[in-house]
Amino acid sequence: MDILKRISAYKAESEKLGWTGTFKEYIEMLKRDPAPAMTAHARVYEMIESYGVSEEGDQKKYKFFEQEIFGLDRSVEKLVEEYFHSAARRLDVRKRILLLMGPVSGGKSTIVTMLKRGLEQFSRTERGAVFAIKGCPMHEEPLHLIPHELRSEAEKELGVRIEGNLCPSCQMRLRTEYDGNIENVMVERVLISEDSRIGIGTFSPSDPKSQDIADLTGSIDFSTITEFGSESDPRAYRFDGELNKANRGLMEFQEMLKCDEKFLWNLLSLTQEGNFKAGRFALISADELIIAHTNESEYKAFISNKKNEALQSRMIVMPIPYNLKVSEEEKIYTKLIGQSDMKHIHISPHALRAAAIFSILTRLKETKKQGMDLVKKMRMYDGEEVEGYKEADLKEMQSEYIEEGMSGIDPRYVINRISSALIKQDLQCINALDVLRALKEGLDQHPSITKEEREKYLNFISIARKEYDGLAKKEIQKAFVYSFEESARTLFENYLDNIESYCNWAKIKDPLTGEEMDPDERLMRSIEEQIGISENAKKAFREEILIRISSYSRKGKKFEYASHERLREAIEKKLFADLKDIVKITTSTKTPDEKQLKRINEVTKRLMDEHGYCPVCSNELLRYVGSLLNR
Repeated sequence: MDILKRISAYKAESEKLGWTGTFKEYIEMLKRDPAPAMTAHARVYEMIESYGVSEEGDQKKYKFFEQEIFGLDRSVEKLVEEYFHSAARRLDVRKRILLLMGPVSGGKSTIVTMLKRGLEQFSRTERGAVFAIKGCPMHEEPLHLIPHELRSEAEKELGVRIEGNLCPSCQMRLRTEYDGNIENVMVERVLISEDSRIGIGTFSPSDPKSQDIADLTGSIDFSTITEFGSESDPRAYRFDGELNKANRGLMEFQEMLKCDEKFLWNLLSLTQEGNFKAGRFALISADELIIAHTNESEYKAFISNKKNEALQSRMIVMPIPYNLKVSEEEKIYTKLIGQSDMKHIHISPHALRAAAIFSILTRLKETKKQGMDLVKKMRMYDGEEVEGYKEADLKEMQSEYIEEGMSGIDPRYVINRISSALIKQDLQCINALDVLRALKEGLDQHPSITKEEREKYLNFISIARKEYDGLAKKEIQKAFVYSFEESARTLFENYLDNIESYCNWAKIKDPLTGEEMDPDERLMRSIEEQIGISENAKKAFREEILIRISSYSRKGKKFEYASHERLREAIEKKLFADLKDIVKITTSTKTPDEKQLKRINEVTKRLMDEHGYCPVCSNELLRYVGSLLNR
């Protein structure tokens, strides 16, 4: 890519988006398409929708959030449907402050940042175009020029709703520059931009003694007040507060509940009536979505104070918990590491998964469901099948605790510990054991962990280690079995032939001799025992497999080796059991002979070529699995 050419093309594209015309021309534009007159809330919702929506069962997934937010599909769906969608339809929800409440490093700030960046990009599209009175410091909606007495007629003709009054600056300019001729007022297209302070405002609390309310509502311009003679003259006032500049878009209150009370009073009128008080002017109209974020402890302190009842009633609180899916947690770590200067360090397969297992276990709560432990619950949350439990059980667990996911280890802690391990040891490659060791060492330095929590977290690290051990063995198993998939498929087909004959009380034909024989009970049991299917349960398990095959057949789908998670696990364990002695001898011998050395080289190459290992971690994996098998 030629960077200078690309910059030049971007500048030209921005200039092409520019449009300037009269109010009369703007009205003609709205007659053709009323979309530019949409409210700020509707613009945010349209922006999210423009990226597309997919459905998985009864749940909607918004593609806008997919690149940055992981594992929060239910929270995001609730956020979009219950707030943005309702607010876009002008329901009373739009008169509320949106407060994202959740634990640190849970994604609150990321959601707000994405909305700001999304609005900037959407305003560059035809659908998201924003038009404002030219020269207005608040970039206000040109339809505010229409007198109140004529608005009902204009609304019917244009098919839009007109809300709000002209700002003091535009009222004066209409009188002085345009002599009251509304049709001649100039209108321009504006591009929402946080950097240019158009349509996006950000307020961050600081020392209450030094922070001024002018940061929100603008201030008197003392350099011109002597020229214009009055504080109520708009020309002697700077309409440059965050509430002024966020008009037509989004206003972010960072750590809102840390703000001094007087700063929050301005929001009472803005949320309910769509206006705020500034200087010696009448109430100033503003169309903006107010979004704030805070943590749970600050929110509880806020609602316990009776003085805050008025503001509290004007809030919609959206809990943003931690992600509770292992596979999605891995994506978070991959993203955070990708943003660092550590991209050259090779991360061994399953290293981040081991860390994710630990993190998720710290966030889950024990269920009251009989026979369900935290590991099984973790697997079900991640979309895996657990014998004896169904979709209904999963939904029941998900609604069992409202506060689940609001506590536990945060992603920043995990990334900090991984970074510490990388820097301290100057490694070329980091594996699961390095990560778990770093997490364990960091627990002593974590300031907010109690002694009881530390003991519990150490146990979770042990569980994560056991889960990794299983993954490591399976990885070696696949690498040792040449053409693993083919061997597994052959065993799978053989098993299916036998259970079909067994369930139908039929004989099975030998493929070589053509001789009819009884189903091979020994083969079937050797596979089923790998996953703990008892003698009493074998018939039900075999029948369930046949029912699943029939179901696939009706849908025109082929029942494959990987179609049934538990059967797949059983076959893999069976293959590994048959090969265990060979693996054990090959991986643990200190002086391998020529044949063993050749096999080691073949396995190492397969691990690198097909499973994502490097020379360092593939050799470490071989040694580690060898030690596991010799225990």
